[in-house]
Amino acid sequence: MKDYAFHDPLWLLALLILPLLIWVRGRRGAPVLVVPFAAAWHRPSLIPTSRWPAALALTGLILLVGALARPQIVEDKREVKQQGYDLMLAIDLSGSMLAEDYERGGERINRLQAIKPIIQAFIKQRTSDRIGMVVFSGRAYTLAPLTFDHDWLERQVERLKLGMIEDGTAIGDGLGVALTRLEQAAREQGGKRKGAFVVLMTDGANNRGVLTPEQSTEIAKARGVPVYTIGAGRDGLVPMPVFDDAGRRLGSRRVISDLDESQLRAIADATGGRFFRAFDIDTAEKAFAAIDQAKKIEFTAKSYLLTTELFHWLAIPGAVLLFLGALTALPPALPFRRKTVAAVYDRRDGAHRAPLQEGAKP
Repeated sequence: MKDYAFHDPLWLLALLILPLLIWVRGRRGAPVLVVPFAAAWHRPSLIPTSRWPAALALTGLILLVGALARPQIVEDKREVKQQGYDLMLAIDLSGSMLAEDYERGGERINRLQAIKPIIQAFIKQRTSDRIGMVVFSGRAYTLAPLTFDHDWLERQVERLKLGMIEDGTAIGDGLGVALTRLEQAAREQGGKRKGAFVVLMTDGANNRGVLTPEQSTEIAKARGVPVYTIGAGRDGLVPMPVFDDAGRRLGSRRVISDLDESQLRAIADATGGRFFRAFDIDTAEKAFAAIDQAKKIEFTAKSYLLTTELFHWLAIPGAVLLFLGALTALPPALPFRRKTVAAVYDRRDGAHRAPLQEGAKP
């Protein structure tokens, strides 16, 4: 970012003295030589010849005062060497996420509707991180690889809907695919993955998939990747909507929430993460806020100012103009002796008389 500034702006106050100098000079008397019929020889000009010295000197003084104020180009340079995190979100899209045990504005909403805006806000505030997303139900799929394009990622979250994947809860596969997406040799040190973590959110217990939660936990532990787990939904009986074959809602029924909280705690404890319980929208927001705070990059950016001096662009032409003004103000040198005297027009008889020779009397 470039900006223009004066290092010593108080010098500009000296410009206020110049009008006073012009006024004082105008009040000073000067000898005048009256030449008859001078108007016949006059040629109009923008600035009278007699005022050129003053104009040059005044312009030079203005430029010199500007130079004394030291105009500069100031450029702000910043260096940020720290890197953000690589994080993967693993989100459960199983049928149990339809349970309507969350409320917003006095209206019942299902778990996915409640969680989507919270995830979007979480993505938006982590501007320095690369974020990817895995969704799972009966199988696990990569919705988005690691990316800095958070606007695009937020749009992908908005498109999430239940029924995209065959039903079931493959927690082990969801975590396993998320860990695979974090593989990057350049960010590994001693076999451990640096600057990465996983946020896994589910509302059920593992009942599908190739990998068990224990197996995927061991992989995360071996790679040094913390896993933060969030258990969504309330305990006990929760309202579940009922639809007909055409997708029309018929009503709702009560089902038992089957969240395996102990399994999620075990995953978090073994990998160095943390478990959160999101009973409602408020606790879900607090869970994501706590994760954001725990894994926040603190940037200590190095900054410095680069300045370019511009005073010589004013000082040099100012000095030249001031010198020219002083030079043109000097009176012309008079010849030591005149050789001839111009012809004289006698107004009395209208006759021309011959030029007078040197030393002659009229």
